[in-house]
Amino acid sequence: MEVMEQESEEQLIYFGPQYPLSLVPDLGEDAGLYMEFMMKSPCYNAIPTSCKLVVFDTTLQIKKAFLALVANGVRAAPLWDSANHCFVGMLTITDFINILHRYYKAPMVQIYELEEHKIETWREIYLQSSFKPLIHISPGDSLFHAVYSLIKNKIHRLPVMEPISGNILHILTHKRLLKYLHLFGDTLPRPRFMQKTIQELGIGTFRDIAIIQDTASVYSALEIFVERRVSALPVVNEMGQVVGLYSRFDVIHLAAQKIYNNLDITVHDALKLRNLCFEGVLMCYPYETLEVVIDRIVKEQVHRLVLVDDDQRPRGIVSLSDILQALVLTPAGLDRNSL
Repeated sequence: MEVMEQESEEQLIYFGPQYPLSLVPDLGEDAGLYMEFMMKSPCYNAIPTSCKLVVFDTTLQIKKAFLALVANGVRAAPLWDSANHCFVGMLTITDFINILHRYYKAPMVQIYELEEHKIETWREIYLQSSFKPLIHISPGDSLFHAVYSLIKNKIHRLPVMEPISGNILHILTHKRLLKYLHLFGDTLPRPRFMQKTIQELGIGTFRDIAIIQDTASVYSALEIFVERRVSALPVVNEMGQVVGLYSRFDVIHLAAQKIYNNLDITVHDALKLRNLCFEGVLMCYPYETLEVVIDRIVKEQVHRLVLVDDDQRPRGIVSLSDILQALVLTPAGLDRNSL
């Protein structure tokens, strides 16, 4: 608890030397407001009173694990090695995508590796000798440190691990961190840059956007996910207009619907098969303010907005990591390209 009571200045001294600095745009004299707030806030504060945590033993069949992810409505789960009595990693939707991409052959041809392999078998094949320690954070570490860890390591799930017992208390995500900042940041003065437009601030990805035609196959989408390492693809029609969003999360439901043996179906058909409650496509415009964009993302509980022009053609992606980078890391002089 002593770490949780540290002043922001002490935390800045502690964390500062670990972070590479770079020149970043100046957002104004109040740009550091949210950065300082996150430095003073421990991760423990962002853990909900009641939450679900699914843990898989590495000896579990990988197909059963993915079905369990769907059944429990979660996107990732920590992996427990019962032989060594420790957590060794995370099973995520990215694993499912990599398995399908690597072993899919043709429609209706059984993917033996998905049907029969255990989690530990897949990890040995995929990671080979490049096993890395599980990236995690302690409850007393600052939320600033959590944002930094997520963006620096290019991960979407950060386990909060109790240092003495080694138990995982919660999985922090970009969505959870932005929601916390949105809820409790209202107690702070509103920075002036929140009234600037997305175009003025340059928050988001605007060049070389990965998109996919609605007539393309699901396997083509998997190839883009693997090669470009993006988490969602704006789906466009023959006119180049955005008509949907196909995300990594949509891929996991191929397991629930038992149609992962036919990845030749079109993205258009795959979008029609998914449940209505799944994340759809939400858009924003260059002339909308950062405040409006954040409110929309938090209200709709999505991970990104597709930036479009007045003709509904894609011009960029504004993601949770883009926003957290701008609000929390940029004021500290930390550029994601130099992390």
